Amino acid sequence: MEWEVVIGIENHVQLTTESKIFSGSPTAFGAEANTQASPVDLALPGVLPVMNKKAVDRAIRFGLAVGAKIAPQSIFARKNYFYPDLPKGYQISQFEDPVVQGGSLTFGYEKDGKFVTKTVNLTRAHLEEDAGKSLHEDYHGMSGIDLNRAGTPLLEIVSEPEMSSAAEAVAYCKALHGLVMWLGICDGNMQEGSFRCDINVSVRPKGQKEFGTRCEIKNLNSFRFIEEAVNIEVRRQIELIEDGGQVVQATRLYDPDKKETRQMRSKEDAQDYRYFPDPDLPPLMISEQWIADVKADMPELPAVMRERFVNEYGLPEYDSLILTASKGMALYFEAVVAKAGKENAKAAANWLMGDVSSTLNRENAEISASPVKPAQLANMLKRIVDGTISNKIAKEIFADMWAENSDDENLVDVIIDKKGLKQISDTGALEAIVVEVLANNAKSVEQYRAGKEAAINALIGQAMKASKGKANPAQLTELLKKKLAEG
Repeated sequence: MEWEVVIGIENHVQLTTESKIFSGSPTAFGAEANTQASPVDLALPGVLPVMNKKAVDRAIRFGLAVGAKIAPQSIFARKNYFYPDLPKGYQISQFEDPVVQGGSLTFGYEKDGKFVTKTVNLTRAHLEEDAGKSLHEDYHGMSGIDLNRAGTPLLEIVSEPEMSSAAEAVAYCKALHGLVMWLGICDGNMQEGSFRCDINVSVRPKGQKEFGTRCEIKNLNSFRFIEEAVNIEVRRQIELIEDGGQVVQATRLYDPDKKETRQMRSKEDAQDYRYFPDPDLPPLMISEQWIADVKADMPELPAVMRERFVNEYGLPEYDSLILTASKGMALYFEAVVAKAGKENAKAAANWLMGDVSSTLNRENAEISASPVKPAQLANMLKRIVDGTISNKIAKEIFADMWAENSDDENLVDVIIDKKGLKQISDTGALEAIVVEVLANNAKSVEQYRAGKEAAINALIGQAMKASKGKANPAQLTELLKKKLAEG
């Protein structure tokens, strides 16, 4: 039997406010346990929550970015459940009337060797408070509770179940992660829990309209774990059904060491939480003026920038999509082009998607930490264009610039002079190399003159080797063909 995979995702995005969503307690990460939890966060008798306007600003900003409806009135509810890190016995969240309704997210990814784009619709994004954290180490068989995180503002973003593979799930989460950082509403630090992913997975026979029974994989905090967990859970469900069993709706955890998902608890539905409007919080009223004020302060959005890169710089859609996957990369690209000129925009894009990105991945670093500054890369592109260096030599120089970690804008020229890497463009010098190569490679010469045009590649390789990679490739090829034609 052929199976279809159905995936929907809930992302918990910690908002970049300095204080909590309903109190003035700080949200800084890493403080000593239980030093950032106020009576309001714990809902002690006699205290009342007060809404943090900046948290709402960030929710509106997200809604505008994904083309969603911003609800003029939204309601906060009490979500009732009992867990050690939730001392008041309920979480303040939104249920029936979320602040952000609908919207969509477009992203690109590799599928069957091709780059494709997909748009996933969003169900909602609602504001809520985070719970505390259970600690299970160094307590001599007991557990401790750290309530610093209790009350931290979250925006829970819920997608429609429109993804059908681990690759799509990862690409969606990466795009969402990039967007919330682009907007400045989340720092995106997955290790600190600022961006967490809950993946709902189900399978069904191909062609069946009804959904299968879903399981939620909770609190995935890396893109690699998302891919692994989805593939493992899909395989588990298919094998279970094919062996005559039934999938039970449940919340599961992923164990990356054992490469398995395991049940955490049976999955609750909305009625199990006994939602009801929080009597301590009035409805959240958002005026058109409030939305207009937030919109006026919005940065240029990725979709708008992608279109501009195509129209202004003549980039292919693929390039513009890759470059705008992160705000840092997009801004770096524009800084390079501003220095190197629009005519070199495609070359700049190629370097950023190639050597720059591969080096960043190898170093596990963000573009903001690149030791090669935009002006330095731009100057290197200029030296390629004016024939001072070849593309091959440029790769060597780029590695040197990365290792140098210098602020000198003219670093490329310093390295060229220091290592004698200037490209040989002198016709006389090149002709001497060509004559020597033709004399030492009679077999390749004979093959070329016999009609095997590919034989010239071996001759070019030998000539480049003789010049230590410094020969101008275009001039060299022209001279070779001329000498070979002379017979």
